[in-house]
Amino acid sequence: MGGSISSIITGTGSYIPTKCVKNDAFLENEFFDRTGKKLEKDNEEIIRKFFEITEIEERRYVTDDLVTSDIAYFSAVEAIKSANINPEELDYIIVAHNFGDVKYGSNRTDMVPSLASRVKYKLEIENPNTVVYDVPFGCPGWLQAMIQADYYIKSGDAQKIMVIGAETLSRVIDPHDRDSMIYADGAGATILEAQKSEKPTGILAHSTRSDTKIYAEMLYMDKSYNPALHEKGDIFLKMQGRKLYQYALSNVPSAIKVALDKSNLSIEDISHILIHQANGKMDQAIIERLYKLYGKDDIPQHVMPMIISWLGNSSVATIPTLLDLMLKDQLTDYEINKDGIWVFASVGAGMNINALTYKM
Repeated sequence: MGGSISSIITGTGSYIPTKCVKNDAFLENEFFDRTGKKLEKDNEEIIRKFFEITEIEERRYVTDDLVTSDIAYFSAVEAIKSANINPEELDYIIVAHNFGDVKYGSNRTDMVPSLASRVKYKLEIENPNTVVYDVPFGCPGWLQAMIQADYYIKSGDAQKIMVIGAETLSRVIDPHDRDSMIYADGAGATILEAQKSEKPTGILAHSTRSDTKIYAEMLYMDKSYNPALHEKGDIFLKMQGRKLYQYALSNVPSAIKVALDKSNLSIEDISHILIHQANGKMDQAIIERLYKLYGKDDIPQHVMPMIISWLGNSSVATIPTLLDLMLKDQLTDYEINKDGIWVFASVGAGMNINALTYKM
């Protein structure tokens, strides 16, 4: 029998933290600029403008007793159930994150052993041939891990791989930086399996780029904006938001087009674009520029499902969480085409961009 090996998504899972933090929770924060000067605008205006730019109304944080490997494990359990597989059959477990396990009350990173090792331990997998490792790749980490998994499967090295994206950004944000309102916590997991197919299906093609010479420090770690906290020596997640916005608009659409070109697809073939839930207005602008690359001004109504308004930006977890909600019919505001072409795309620290085309 002919055909080729394809990487097929057979199961998904996610964990949405239970602690809901609405925008008005930041009304009592003291916000400073990067020079350490207290912002003159009142918090109501700061929060209103934040919402206008990002479309975020609320976000989810983990409870004090949980760390990233915990919620990664929770999403893994759901994905294994969804795929109906024995976890002992997994060839790889790849966990994308950027800060490891950060315990409540501290912002210190803990990555030894790897989070993937911790997930395997929590799953009680005994098989020594289930290889585990982590991917720190900024917000595009889960998607890059999916790309790696696709290579393993198509090379014949693996039959079943679990890819997880998990993050607890609430533990590494500066409460005195207004950008901290963007970030959230969450986890999403996906099972990829090898299947022989006569026609192209599953993961079709992908593209990745890293622009470090000019853009490496648009997301970085640095001291709090509040000068009173400098002596503690803690460092927090920071970003150059305006420059990052322009970088994403200039480069993400072309990266998506590269993946479409590799797949011999055009914009009309796309059913859905699952873009990293980074900033509502930015994501919309990216999609508009993508369609303009093809001479299109009208964007189909349901092509880009969004969950950022109520889940915020959970970094590597945004796309796998969105995927899980879509496949399990949890997004009631969107018509989901489960037989079409889906595009995944992300941008984040590095700066890194990636995109992937998938035939359902």
